[in-house]
Amino acid sequence: MEGKEKVIEVIQPEFQEKIQEELSGITFTKNFRSATAEEWYIFLPNYHDPKTGGAVGKVIIHYDLYDNKEIYINTTVIFDDPKLYNPELHALVYTIADELVNRLVGFSNTLLAVHAGENSYNAEYVNKG
Repeated sequence: MEGKEKVIEVIQPEFQEKIQEELSGITFTKNFRSATAEEWYIFLPNYHDPKTGGAVGKVIIHYDLYDNKEIYINTTVIFDDPKLYNPELHALVYTIADELVNRLVGFSNTLLAVHAGENSYNAEYVNKG
């Protein structure tokens, strides 16, 4: 297949099952809403806040709608379970954060900041459509 890149699966099937288990069990509830922001608590089947046993973290969505040229939604995901700070779980953290953006923000241009210890990262989602 000339001109086609080969895709190599780097996630082991067992870990892929773990990711699917967390994604299928993810729930969230809105904690706060104002004219410019929302805060959501995130719940996962196998991860929890170690102090409360409750939500594994939160998503803060801030709408920057005052400029009509380039509208971005600033989204911050904060994970409180230190187990998710393990570098071996980076693919899990990334996939969960990506799913949260897809479900809570949708197709809007989004600046994302994920806080998860060593798995923290920043990303930009741009709607090209």
